[in-house]
Amino acid sequence: MKDSKKDSEKVVWDQIQMRSASGNPLVPGPSARPIPKLMVWLILFVSVTYVMYTLKLLATSAQQTCDDSPFTATLHRSSHFPNKTSLTSPHLILNQTAVTTTRHPHRDVREKPVVVQMQRTPPKPNLTEIHDVVFGIAASSKLWQQRKEYIKIWYKPNQMRGVVWLDDRVKYSPEDKGTLPPVRVSSDTSNFAYTNRQGHRSAIRISRIVTETLRLKMDYVRWFVMGDDDTVFITDNLVRILRKYDHTQYYYIGSLSESHIQNIFFSYGMAYGGGGFAISYPLAKALAKMQDRCIQRYPGLYGSDDRMQACMAELGVPLTKELGFHQYDVYGNLFGLLAAHPVTPLASLHHLDVVEPIFPNVTRVQALQRLMLPSKLDSAGIMQQSICYDKTKSWTISVSWGFAVQIFRGIFSPREMEMPSRTFLNWYRRADYTAYAFNTRPVSRNPCQKPFVFYMSRVRMDSELNQTVSEYERHRVPHPPCRWKMADPAELDMVIVNKKPDPHLWDRSPRRNCCRVMESKEQGTMVVNVGVCKDGEVSEI
Repeated sequence: MKDSKKDSEKVVWDQIQMRSASGNPLVPGPSARPIPKLMVWLILFVSVTYVMYTLKLLATSAQQTCDDSPFTATLHRSSHFPNKTSLTSPHLILNQTAVTTTRHPHRDVREKPVVVQMQRTPPKPNLTEIHDVVFGIAASSKLWQQRKEYIKIWYKPNQMRGVVWLDDRVKYSPEDKGTLPPVRVSSDTSNFAYTNRQGHRSAIRISRIVTETLRLKMDYVRWFVMGDDDTVFITDNLVRILRKYDHTQYYYIGSLSESHIQNIFFSYGMAYGGGGFAISYPLAKALAKMQDRCIQRYPGLYGSDDRMQACMAELGVPLTKELGFHQYDVYGNLFGLLAAHPVTPLASLHHLDVVEPIFPNVTRVQALQRLMLPSKLDSAGIMQQSICYDKTKSWTISVSWGFAVQIFRGIFSPREMEMPSRTFLNWYRRADYTAYAFNTRPVSRNPCQKPFVFYMSRVRMDSELNQTVSEYERHRVPHPPCRWKMADPAELDMVIVNKKPDPHLWDRSPRRNCCRVMESKEQGTMVVNVGVCKDGEVSEI
């Protein structure tokens, strides 16, 4: 019986092999005998039975899945393919567990179902807040009584965390405890070599501040921010900058010097410590493991920030540049730099003891306290420049919100107005305007083009209109006589600027706000509206 079955299967296989795709025999010879009808019917019966059983099994499994699972088939249009639909809603799949039961003829139907855990989408991390940041402030005991007033301007003990690191003990009054960070004396660094004849070995102490702050083991730290005791931070904008970056990665964030010579002498890849810089927590941990060895390899470097950059180079981490950190390696009046601030959030101001007060006729501390008033109402827009024109009078108007308004006779292009005017001097006294690391322009090329400056004096919030109202009074200084036959800005005493707060300004792509000259009912007063540019609105000459 077995032999006959094998002979029958052999005959069928031989016939299949001997025929081509067209059904013609491949090998000439007599025709083989046909397959028995009983075998053909048997094959057809088994095939049909298998197909029907498979279809029934699939239908039963799908029905049970629909009954047992909380999934719901939802039609939704894809944003990328609006003409197509998807049968699965990602919002419904999130954090669900799919239960499927597969039946098999040889398995007990009472067998426990197979549980398949769906892959969960990781939750979005919380946004960085000011309490996630720890400040390390480098200070000198000799200048402490004077410079602690700068720290009081921006530091809020009940909201922020930080440590002032000094070279020696200082008087710390009860009032200081309520307005300043705690103070500590830095570790001894006498065992480190320092061979730079022009510098001071305190640079080694200051370069270790981030590491020493890390070793205090504060909880829930995302960023360490370094600054000097004569640095003022706009902390809301600092947080806006840090939110752009992943705090779980290695980041070294800061900016350069305004002096081209400084950058050449030190580095164009270095964050200047006075202007402040930020280091992510994982990078600070990596730095702490190797920094002391790194410092020993660079005894000839000048300062703390170039030592920090040298260690960053060994770790392979480049500088991420943010133009809102300002070293201000300049002398004189910062007006030209502040009135044409780059389109980026203002994060810090440094060298406040070297430059003049940013507002006239007040002390440096009083001037900075005045700047904090508009920053409380609209920190994102502080110092941001807007450019517009009063074409009926042939005036160019530049608004640096929260700081100053300039009115020029004549029409100046936005390309020229966004360049800082040279009201300041280079850090190197013998260097001229070509030694800056950015473009500048003269204060005026013609006596008639000297700007009329209006400094901010008051600011308030109009709750009914949900807008800030800032007043700018004219700075009364002599102007040269001008014979141009046009309206004279000297007839104005005040400029009023209306602006809605815009906390999401830096969530969009960088762009200057637009300003518009409005009709004023009061003589001697100009009214300007500042806000997001409307569709098609440009600063046309």
